[in-house]
Amino acid sequence: MKQVIVTLLLTLSLTCFSQKWENLFNGKDFTGWIVRNGSAEYTIQDGAIVGHSKLKTPNTFLCTEKLYGDFILEMEFKVDEGLNSGIQFRSNSLQEYNKGRVHGYQYEIDPSPRAWSGGIYDEGRRGWIYPMDRNPESKTAFKAGEWNKVRIEALGIRMRTWLNGVPVADIIDDLNSTGFIGLQVHQIANPEQVGKTVQWKNIRICTENPSKHATKLKKEIYQANCIDNSISEREAREGWKLLWDGKTTDGWRGAKLTAFPEGGWKIENGMLKVLKSDGGESTNGGDIVTTKKYKNFELSVDFRITEGANSGIKYFVDTELNKGTGSSIGCEFQILDDQNHPDAKLGVKGNRTAGSLYDLIPAPAGKMFRKTEFNNARIVVNGNKVQHFLNHRLVVEYERNTQLWQALVNYSKYQVWPGFGNAVEGNILLQDHGDEVWFKSIKIKEL
Repeated sequence: MKQVIVTLLLTLSLTCFSQKWENLFNGKDFTGWIVRNGSAEYTIQDGAIVGHSKLKTPNTFLCTEKLYGDFILEMEFKVDEGLNSGIQFRSNSLQEYNKGRVHGYQYEIDPSPRAWSGGIYDEGRRGWIYPMDRNPESKTAFKAGEWNKVRIEALGIRMRTWLNGVPVADIIDDLNSTGFIGLQVHQIANPEQVGKTVQWKNIRICTENPSKHATKLKKEIYQANCIDNSISEREAREGWKLLWDGKTTDGWRGAKLTAFPEGGWKIENGMLKVLKSDGGESTNGGDIVTTKKYKNFELSVDFRITEGANSGIKYFVDTELNKGTGSSIGCEFQILDDQNHPDAKLGVKGNRTAGSLYDLIPAPAGKMFRKTEFNNARIVVNGNKVQHFLNHRLVVEYERNTQLWQALVNYSKYQVWPGFGNAVEGNILLQDHGDEVWFKSIKIKEL
C-alpha cells in the first residue's frame, strides 16, 4: 500500500511539472492561420506546410491568428538550396505601420554559404540584430537537404534560439512583447528560383509557465543587448559601461572647449544628434570628446546617417594637436553616405568610405550598411592591434607602431602629424562635419 501511494505521488508530481504543448498546425488544413502581405502559395503535403516561391510578389507570411507573449516554440523545417526563409515570432501586421507590413523578430533560415540560420533578423524594421558573425561556432548546426529542428524561447525581454540542439542566438530587447508566429516565403527575383520550397512540420508551442522549462546552458553564448542606452546584467558582469547616459552631456566636452558646446548638438528621444549646418568640418558646434582618455578598449556605437551625411568616430585623439580650424586629430572610423557624399570617391581605393580607417585602410565594398536605419560601429583596441566592425562584421584590421603603419601614414593626409596613431592612449571623439547624424547606445569595455 505504501509503495502504491509513493508511486501515485511521483506520478502527480511529474504531471504537475511536465511541459504542456499545444499543436499550432493540425496537419490537415490551415485552421488558425492567415496569409499576409504577399501571394506565394502554401500547401499541405504529408502533414507538413509547404511554401512555394513565386515571382513578382513581396515576402509572404502564413501567420497564426492568435498572438503569443511568453512561450517556447518548437518545429522542424527543410529548405531547398538557394532559397532564403524565416520564422516570425512576436511579430505584427498593423495598418498604421507601413500599411500592414509584417514586422518583428525573425528566426533566419539561410542555406547559403553565409550560414546564418538561427540568427535573429528584425523583419520590416531594424534589420539584423543577431547576425551569426557574433556566434560563428554555431554556423555549422544547419543540415542541408534535411529536416532541421528549431527551438525559440521568448521569455520577457530575453529571446533565445537553437538549431538542432545547438544554441545560436541570445538577445535582450523590449520592442515587442507579443505577436503572431509566421512562416515566411521570401520574395525572389531569379526565375530559376520559382517553385523552390521551404517546409515546416511538428509545430508546437508551450505557453503554460514556459519560464519553468527554460534551457540552462553550461556555457553561455554572446548576448546582444538591443535596448537603447542600457547596460544588461551580462554586460555589467563583463565590464561594459555607458559612455553616454542617453540623457545628459556628462562625460563629454567640446574637443576645443572645456565644456560641452552650447550649440550644434541636441539630445532628443534618447539620441545624441549633431545638427545640420554647412557641411564643413567642425564649423558649427564642433567635435565632442570624452573627458577621459582610453588605452585598450572595446567601443560600441549605434549611428544613423541622413542623406549625403559625413561624420566619424575617432580614437587616440590628442586634443592638444590642431587647435586651429578643422577637426581634432586621431584615427577615424568613417561614417559616410557612400552613394551621395563626394568624399567616398576621394582618397585611395575607397579608404574614405563608411567603416574605413579614414584615408588609410578601406572597408570592403560589399559591407553590410543600412542607409535609413541605425548601424553599429565597434572598435576593438588591444595594444597596437586594432579592428573595425560594421554591423558586427570585421571590415578593417591593422597594427600600429610598425613600418607598414608608418608607410600608410606617410601616404595619407596625416603625414604632417609626427607619430600619428601611435599614442598609448587618447580621447574618443564624435565628429561634427556639418551634417545631421544620430548616435545612441554608446558603450565601452576597457580591456
